[in-house]
Amino acid sequence: MVDAKLLEKYGLKANDAILAEEKHMGLYEDLLNNYDAKIIAGGAAQNTARGAQYILPPSTVLYIGCVGQDKYAETLRSTVEKEGVHAEYRVEASQPTGRCGVIITDHNRSMCTDLAAANHYKLEHLKKPEIWELVEAAGVYYVGGYHLTVCVPAVMALAEEAAEKNKIFILSLSAPFIPQFFKDPLDRTAPYWDYVIGNETEALSYAQSHGLTTTSIPEIARALADLPKENTQRPRTVIITQGTDPTIVAVGGEEGARSFPVREVGKGEINDTNGAG
Repeated sequence: MVDAKLLEKYGLKANDAILAEEKHMGLYEDLLNNYDAKIIAGGAAQNTARGAQYILPPSTVLYIGCVGQDKYAETLRSTVEKEGVHAEYRVEASQPTGRCGVIITDHNRSMCTDLAAANHYKLEHLKKPEIWELVEAAGVYYVGGYHLTVCVPAVMALAEEAAEKNKIFILSLSAPFIPQFFKDPLDRTAPYWDYVIGNETEALSYAQSHGLTTTSIPEIARALADLPKENTQRPRTVIITQGTDPTIVAVGGEEGARSFPVREVGKGEINDTNGAG
């Protein structure tokens, strides 16, 4: 945990998730050299894969992404494989493995991500026969919204495969800037969402960027659920979390939205407000 001066130094907000700009590039060495920083294998979608593997039968989760040719890539590979996740990485030798600086002040969490190699994923890797064979064997596809900043054709290939074969396609909105600045690629994927997951800030960002004249989370969830859908064999489920406020769920074809209470965690037990680390 650090004080707010580090946030000020790099122009960061206390509770945010952004992509790094040139002014942020010194942050990573700053954290490693001047603070008690911990290096943890991560990546939003990869952490989701790790979480899924904790609760699913052994060796049933596959993760596909892009890394550099460095020690951090080996850390990622050994970590996920030890946890039972099968990883297939495209290696981009010209770039370092992506990194995310996380600054925790009080219970607030500020994330600043330098995608680096992760920004160089290619459809050609996904379509390699030995990789696509693994894709075809899967029954559920999960894509983090961050990947809409990288390789939309790869996202669409998974989405179309899911719709054609009646498999489940899940998308996480991931961060408020995705609906705001990557509206068009997000909208391309929308007809394929079987499940879409976000928090209240991301939902409000979606509403604003799409001209919805409401700030009601249940109404936004309902609007998302009722968007046109490619695979009509299953309804779309929209899940909007709100921290300690109730989680809102809307399902296509149903009226209104359902509310599920969340057990509040004592402040002494909170590491940060992200809830995903």
